[in-house]
Amino acid sequence: MEIIKDVKNMTFDEIEIGASATFSHTIAQPGIELLALVSGDVDPFHVQPKGSARGLIDRNTVDGAAAAAFISIAIGMKLPGPGTHINGQDLRFRGTISTGDTLNAKVVVVEKGEGNRVVLDCRCTNQDGVELAAGRVTVTAPLESLTYSDVVPPEITLRRGDAFVRLLRACEAVPAVACAVAHPCDRDSLLGPIQAAEHGIIEPILVGPEERIRQVAAELGINIDLYRIVNAPHSHASAEKAVELVRAGEADALMKGSLHTDELMGAVVKSDTGLRTSRRISHVFVMDVPAYPRPIFITDAAINISPKLEDKAAIIQNAVDLAHALGIEKPKVAILSAVETINTKISSTLDAAALCKMADRGQITGAILDGPLAFDNAVSVAAAQTKGISSPVAGQADILLVPDLEAGNMLAKQLSYLAGAEGAGIVLGARVPIVLTSRADSVRARLASVAVMALFASASRK
Repeated sequence: MEIIKDVKNMTFDEIEIGASATFSHTIAQPGIELLALVSGDVDPFHVQPKGSARGLIDRNTVDGAAAAAFISIAIGMKLPGPGTHINGQDLRFRGTISTGDTLNAKVVVVEKGEGNRVVLDCRCTNQDGVELAAGRVTVTAPLESLTYSDVVPPEITLRRGDAFVRLLRACEAVPAVACAVAHPCDRDSLLGPIQAAEHGIIEPILVGPEERIRQVAAELGINIDLYRIVNAPHSHASAEKAVELVRAGEADALMKGSLHTDELMGAVVKSDTGLRTSRRISHVFVMDVPAYPRPIFITDAAINISPKLEDKAAIIQNAVDLAHALGIEKPKVAILSAVETINTKISSTLDAAALCKMADRGQITGAILDGPLAFDNAVSVAAAQTKGISSPVAGQADILLVPDLEAGNMLAKQLSYLAGAEGAGIVLGARVPIVLTSRADSVRARLASVAVMALFASASRK
C-alpha cells in the first residue's frame, strides 16, 4: 500500500487569485468498482452489468459524474488542502470513465471573499483531453496551517463477484417452492420470505400467531393478504404445524422464523410426526467471503455436536449433494484439523484419513476429498506450497468439513464478523430442505438461504 509522505494545506491568507493545483490518477479495475459504489446504486441486487450476474467485478465503465471524486481529491489534498470545507458546487458532467483511463483534475482560484470563502474553477479531463466534469466549487478555506506526514490510505476489500446475487439469478429458472415459514414474528423473519416471494422463489405459508404476524406486517408497511396464514398460538405450536403441512404435502420446504432452532428441529426429528429419513440430518453454511474467489461451504455448524466417523461421511455427502445442486460439478472437500499430518492423538486426523479412503472405495461419491488439512492449507495455495503439500484440494476447497459443531460455529461466525462474510444456512437429510437461519441474520442472508433451498429442492425433483 502506497504511503502518502506529506499533505500540506494553503491557508486563506496564503491563497492568491490564479493559484492552481492538479491531481492525476490512472484507473484500474478496483478504481472503477469503487467509483461505481460512491457514485451510483450500491445495492448488489441492483447494480448488474447487462447480461451478467457477477456483480461489480464486470464493470468496465462508470458515468462521467464520478469525475467529481477527483476534483474533490485535488481540493481536499492540495488546494486549499486539509481543513477545507466544501460548501457548494455547480458542476456539469458528460462521457464515461473506463478502466485504463488517466484522469487529470485541475482547480484554479478565481475568487476570494468574506468568511474565508474561496471559489475554484474546476476541470477534470481524461488522457485524450475529453472534459468529463467542469464548473465551479465554493469552499471555506482553513485559517491554520496543517501538514500530515506518512498518511496511510484505508485498505478497502471489494466483494469480487457476489455469490448471493448469482444464487438469486439461478432461481429465476426454477419454479417457486411452497414453503412453510414457522413463526415469522419479527422484522427480518417476515421480510425474508416476503422478499423471496416477490422474487418468485417461494410461495410462503406463514405459520404462527396471525394477529402478531399481521401486526409486524403493518409496522413494516407490507401487504401480506396475498399469502396464506395458518394460525398457531405460539412458537412451539408453529413448529409443529409447519412440519404437519410438509407431511400433508402442502409444503415442499421449511423455513425457520423468530423461534429457537431447538423448537423447529425438535418437531422435525420426532420419530412419529417428524420429517426424518434414512439419511443423517446435517447443516451447511454457504459462505460468501469477500476475500475468497468462490462460495465456501462449512459443515456441520448447527446440528451434529460431536459427529463420529460414519456421521461425518453422511455430513460430507449431504454437502456434496448441495454443491451439485448449486452447479459445482466436482466439489473439493477439505477435512479440517489442527494439523495436516496424521497424529494418533488427534482423532480428527484419523477420521480424515478414513474418510479419504471411503471416498476412494465409493462410500462417498461426487467429490474430491483430502485431509487432514489445517484451515490455512485448505484455503490458501501459498500456505499449502510453503508446507510442501501437494493436493488437488489444498488452497481451493469448496467444502470445509469441521471436526465438531463448536469449531464450525466459531469458524462461520469469525468469517462473518471479522472478514465481512455472509452466510446462507440450510439443513439437509430430512424429507424437505429446511432454511435454518440465525435470529441475528439480515434479510439479505435469509433471502440467500431461501435461494439455496429452492435450488436444492429443484435439483431434488429432477
